[in-house]
Order: sequence, then structure tokens, then C-alpha cells
Amino acid sequence: MRLLAGFAFAGCLLFVFPAISSSQSAVEPVKTLVVGIYHNPPKLRAADDGSPSGILGELLVEIAQREGWQLQAVSCDWIYCLRFLLEGEIDLLPDMAYTEQRAESFSFHQVPALYSWSQLYGQGGVLVTDIEDLANQRIAVLSGSVQQSYLEQQLQQQGLVAELVPTESLAEGFALLQAGRVGLVAANHYFGQQWASRHQLQASPWLFQPSQLFYASRHGQQLDVLQQIDSYLERWQQQPGSPYYQILSRWGAAELESSRQQHSRNLLLLVISLLLLVLGGALVLRWQVKEKTRHLQASETRLNTILDTVDAYIFIKDTQLCYQYVNKKVAEFFRCSPEDVIGHNDFAFFDHTTAQQLQANDREILERGERKVREEENTTNDGRLTRHFLSVKIPLRKPDGQIYALCGISTDVTELRQQQKAIHQLAFYDALTGLPNRRLLLDRLQQAFALHQRQQQQGALMFIDLDHFKDLNDTLGHAVGDELLVDIANRLQQGIRSCDTLARLGGDEFVLLLQELPDDEQRAWQRVQVIAEKVLQLINQPVQLQLQPYQLSASIGVAMLSDGDSVDELVQRADMAMYDAKGRGRNRVRFFNQQMQVDITERTILTNRLRQAMEKGELYLAYQPQFDQQQGISGAEVLLRWQHPEHGPYAPADFIPIAEATGLILPIGQWVLQQSCRLLADWAKEPGCQHWQLAVNISPRQLHDTHFVEQLTAILQQTEAPAENLLLEITESQLLEDTELALRHIHQLAAMGIRFALDDFGTGYSSLQYLKTLPLKQLKIDASFVRDLLKDSSDEAIVRTILALGQSLELEVIAEGVETADQFKALYQMGCRQFQGYYLARPGSLEQLYQSCPPNHRPDR
Repeated sequence: MRLLAGFAFAGCLLFVFPAISSSQSAVEPVKTLVVGIYHNPPKLRAADDGSPSGILGELLVEIAQREGWQLQAVSCDWIYCLRFLLEGEIDLLPDMAYTEQRAESFSFHQVPALYSWSQLYGQGGVLVTDIEDLANQRIAVLSGSVQQSYLEQQLQQQGLVAELVPTESLAEGFALLQAGRVGLVAANHYFGQQWASRHQLQASPWLFQPSQLFYASRHGQQLDVLQQIDSYLERWQQQPGSPYYQILSRWGAAELESSRQQHSRNLLLLVISLLLLVLGGALVLRWQVKEKTRHLQASETRLNTILDTVDAYIFIKDTQLCYQYVNKKVAEFFRCSPEDVIGHNDFAFFDHTTAQQLQANDREILERGERKVREEENTTNDGRLTRHFLSVKIPLRKPDGQIYALCGISTDVTELRQQQKAIHQLAFYDALTGLPNRRLLLDRLQQAFALHQRQQQQGALMFIDLDHFKDLNDTLGHAVGDELLVDIANRLQQGIRSCDTLARLGGDEFVLLLQELPDDEQRAWQRVQVIAEKVLQLINQPVQLQLQPYQLSASIGVAMLSDGDSVDELVQRADMAMYDAKGRGRNRVRFFNQQMQVDITERTILTNRLRQAMEKGELYLAYQPQFDQQQGISGAEVLLRWQHPEHGPYAPADFIPIAEATGLILPIGQWVLQQSCRLLADWAKEPGCQHWQLAVNISPRQLHDTHFVEQLTAILQQTEAPAENLLLEITESQLLEDTELALRHIHQLAAMGIRFALDDFGTGYSSLQYLKTLPLKQLKIDASFVRDLLKDSSDEAIVRTILALGQSLELEVIAEGVETADQFKALYQMGCRQFQGYYLARPGSLEQLYQSCPPNHRPDR
């Protein structure tokens, strides 16, 4: 019986495994190679930076680094990559299957880089076991691929009618399948298995078109490169720890490749042994029965030895589903001898559920008489071990066609599945929080958006950005910041509905995709509002960080699925609403509306116009005189103005914040300082205005710019302006962020003689502290106190206090916004001796400034 089982299993192996051979050579390095990259993971893909990735991409990069080659990657669809290679636009194309027809146009190296086979993939219910099942099917194939050539040839030979739909990429073919436009997709098993597991597709058990994969060049070109690739492949494929196997392991293909090579070698041994067995049997039949028996026993021994060394679980069951033969691997799995297995069924070795499933599968094979390939999860009856197996089972027939047993070959794919799961986790989930990442979120958002367009099902996209998270990171460290992010992720995940998707885009930004909302748009909006407020409450809950309570807030922007015409537009509008929430004070929820879009558009237009204004000289300076107690001019405040040729004048309140936000304030501010210092240098040469000062407002970005002191020093040196006549006006808000750097810059400039004034004094919260730490020369009474000075006793008290502080600290005090004679008189009576405002003079040009002077004090113009 065991001899009969051996013959049957040999037939089983001949049905399953292909044979493969290889050779290799070596070349000298080349300087630059243009490499075509098409999307066919895990074999080949483009990394985020455009460099070659995937198994064959990383392998080429590894060889190029050792040879000193420079790789220039060109991303293209498969059919265009072939065309580029044929036309000489690229030098090398990885992942090309060898065919004699292709060998007429392309050159290949000798040692195959990978081995592959092809399968058909479809939705549930579409099962293909051989070529005849393709009749009347629509099948997506990669244009110009070996799968296309093979299927066209087979369909023609069998006289079958099927429609092959060429695509430019495998991803396009699977997209057609998911859209229901084709019934099947033909693909290599590397790409196909990844896509099938990701989208719950079914792989057909019919394996076809075994292929050897190479790097290819245009015919007769880059032969030295191909020869050098051969030398590395030949050497590395013989070394288990080589870069070749490391790369295969990273991409989850090492076990499959090793198993395939082992199976191929075992197949060759089996084929040789079986041929010897057949020849020996023919000779034995001519001789004595004794000699024949001796040879058969020897052959059985050799066959059993081979089967016991194969890295696969091999068995034969009779029609009652009892084991008639098992190899050593099966016996070790059951923890008993082969003899103890014979005659027993699966209930003796597996738990009840596993045994029932195995027997149901086996009966189907015996009843239908068809070969089946499926993945099975088996648990032993003691619960000790659960493993995943890829099993190939075929019916065994007598010469008259009657089925008398089945043969099974199972390969343990547990580690492979674990690797695939780990790769899937890295590809679609955030490593820190375990939440879906941007890639998985966009995939689910695309599905939700498509459902909304088809069925008008309501949904919303919620962008959640933690407020001032950078300050916490900088203060407590990134480890504590990561701890907080994990805590926030856990809170939100526990507080949302199971039908919703919470994702982390990176940093401190989370996104919540809400689905299954009420059909009525108004009720859906109200439900989202409730959920958003709940999210705010969850985030606002105090958390212990380094044994200290810490309370966080968030800015939330919401876009309903009906707010956008595409996924990209929807994401953009949710992000826009989030930034609007931040701009309105943070810790709040804002829903997208069209006015936000209008504001952003106008802001973009104004930003572009401001950039052009700098180049076209549309910006100019105005000067508002400053007076002492005799109403003589002591200097002026420099004011920035913008006159657009079409729009007319822009108010500083409209364009200064944009300049701050975009960073344009740095070159603009430098230009203002250059113009001011040139004017001070001119005044220094005029007896009537040598003592005049210029007050220049400094923006927060200027003061915190690491090059500010260096740039201002260079301007003073170039213009030879007196530093003591330059008065830089700062506000308390400029010192709230990175105070140490701002104070250092102020003290460095003060040491050069530059004077400082604290603008808008009294409107902040910590002015008294700054009076002690800053090298100030002047305080400016804010115009808001001057405006209601005669009506509000509180404003009068504040003005008197500021004047008293200035006197006690020996600081100059100037009042701005003086618009009436009564205001001027009241300020003078309180002791104020320096003034600025419309009552005395309006901002104007230099000529208007000079006209405000007594005739004998005007500069010589």
C-alpha cells in the first residue's frame, strides 16, 4: 500500500511543481543608468522620493551602491516602460519575464532574479480551475505582458471565446474588477496576492505561465551591466544571509522563494527517482519475481527517504478519509510515529471544528474529482498549536478512472501570513497610536464619498488639530508628547461610534470620518455638531504628564461630504475649516462654508499681488511727525504704504498680517530699515535735523529671525547712519514666543546704540516685567487710552500711571493718536511732553514732513 501511495504522490508532485534553471556572469560598473519603474509591488515600485523600491528595485540599488552606479528612476506604466526601453529612453527595466519573442528586442542576463507564476483573481463565486472556465469571461490583462500572450494562445488553441481587456497597469485591472467591468484579472502572484488579501478577492487554484524574471536592456546594450548583475545574483543566491535574501525577507517573499527553490530541487530528484523506478520496473518484469520485488522495495525506500526530507506535509487518505500514508513532517506535527497515524481520521489529531472543516473539504474533492488549492487554519486537538497551511489536494484514480484516495501536499505559511500582516499594519496603520494612517483613511474616504454620490448617504470629515502641542513637545520632550498622543487616540477611539474611522495623519493631527448619519441634511449636521462637541470634551479632560495635570484643547474643522466635488476638495475644505477655528481663538468647532473659500481666494490673490508689489516698487514709506513740548519736530514714525495701480491703496491692516504669515515681512522689513537708515544718514549732515529720530515698527518675525542683528548691523555700516537716532518699536506680543532669543537680540542692538520703544503700552498683561528687563528708552501711550481720555476716568488714571512710571524710570513717554486740541491740552497738563497724532500732523511724504518744520529748521533741499 505504501508503494502505491508513493507512485500516487509522485503523480501529484508532477502535477504541481515547475522546473527552473539559472546561470550568471559579471560586468564592470557603469556611471549612470536610467531605470524604468512601473507599479508592481512587492516586486517593483517607486519609493516616496521616486527611487527604485520593491524586491527588484532594492536589489538593483544594493548592486548600484557597490558598483558606484548612479540610478535615475523614471516612473511609467508597464506598456510605456517597454516602449521607452525599446526606443533607448531608459537603460534598464527590472521585472521582465523572459520569452523568446522578447529576446529578439531586448537583452537579458543569465541568472533569474526571481521566479513567478500567474493566477486569475475574481470576486466571490468566480472560480477557475482550468482554461475551459474562461469561456465567455471578460478578463483584464496587462498590455504587452506574458499573461496576455499566454491566454490569447490558449484561448485560440482551445477554440474558446473570451474577451481580454488590456490595461496599462495591474492596479487599473483590479480597479476594473472592483467596478464590475471585468470578471477576472490575470496577474503575477506577487502583486495578485497582495491585492486579493487587501480587497477580499479570490485567487483561482489554476496556476499558469511560470516565469523567470530578469533585468532587461535594449538589445545589444548595457551588456556589461547585465553581466555584473549576474555575478551578484550567482554569488548572493548561494549565501542565505546575503542582501538578496535580506531584501526578500523585508518584502515577505523569502519564505516563498526558498520554498519554491526547495520544491524545484525536490521535484528534480523525484522525477529522476521515478524515471529510474519505471526503468527498473520494466527490467525487473523481464526477470524473476524475486529480483522485481527487491528493486521495488529499494525504490520505495528511496522514495520514502525523499518524501521524509521534503519541507512539506504530505499525506494520502482513502475514501473513508482515514490516513493511508504520511511523511515524517506530518508525524512530527501530530507528535507520534507514522505507523500511529495510519488508519485514523482527522478527529484523532485536530480539534472538532478543524476536523469537520477538513473532512468537508476532502469529501468535495472525492465527490467532484477535482484538484483544489485552498488555505486552511488547523488547530491540534489539545489546543497546543494553530498553523496556517496552503494545501494542494488532488483525487487519485485507478486505471478505470475510479477514485480510490486523495493526495495532499500542505505548506506551512504561518510565518508568511504573519509577515504579510505586519507589512499590512505598517502600510495602513500609524506606528505610534495603531490608528489608520493617511493611506487607509483616503481609501475609506473614497469609498464613503462614492457611496454618498450614488445614494446621497450623508457623512462628514472632521480634522482635529491639538492646540499648542509644539509647546508641550518642546517643554516636556518628544517622549511625553508621544505619550499624550497615544492617550488622546485611546480616548477618541473609545468615544466614537464603531461605524466611524479615526485616523492619525501625523504630528498632532487626527481625522475622524463619520458615516451612517441621518438622511436629512439638517439632522445630519446636528448629529455631527454633537459628535464634535463630544470630541472636544474628550480632549479637554486633564491628563497626568510627569506627575503634573495637563489640560489640552483642540481646533476642529468639519466638512460635510456634500461640501466637495472630490475627495481632495473635501480634505482641503475640512483643513480650511480647522485653520479657521484656530484663527478664531482655538478650542472650538468650525464647519466649512463658502465664505471661507472666498477669504482664502482673496488672501491668495492679495499674497501674489504683494509679491509683485515688492518687485514693481509699489510699496512706499510715509512719515508721521513726532513733536516735543514746544511743538517742534523731534523726529517721525515710519509707516509702510501700498498703492496698487488697479486696486488703489491697500490698508496696512489688510496686507501686513499676510506679510507676517507668509514671511514676506522679512524682505519688506529689511527694505524699510534700509530706506530709514539712508534717511537718518542724510539728516545727520543737515544742521537743522541732526537730532531727529526715526521710529520703525519691528515685526515679531523680524525680531525672532536669527539673521536680524547681523542684517541690521550691515545696513548701519553701509549707510553710516547714527544708530542712536534709530528707534525700534516693539510690542509685548512679540516677546511671548521664544522670549530668550528676542531679549538677546534687543540687548545686542542696544549695545550698538540703537534705542527701543515699547509700543501700545498698557494693552498687554506683563508690561511691568518688561520695563525691568528691557533696555527701553521710550514708552508709547496707546491711542485707545488717548481717544477716551476726556470721557473715561479709567483711561485718565492709566495715562497718569504711565507718565509716572516713565518719570520714575527715566523713560521718555510719547502719546500717540492725539486728534483734538482738548486731548493735547489734557495730556500736557498731566505732564506729557511728546506727542504724535492728526491734531499736530498727518502722515505724509518727506516734503510734507519738512513743511511741518519752522523755515529756519528745514533741511536744505
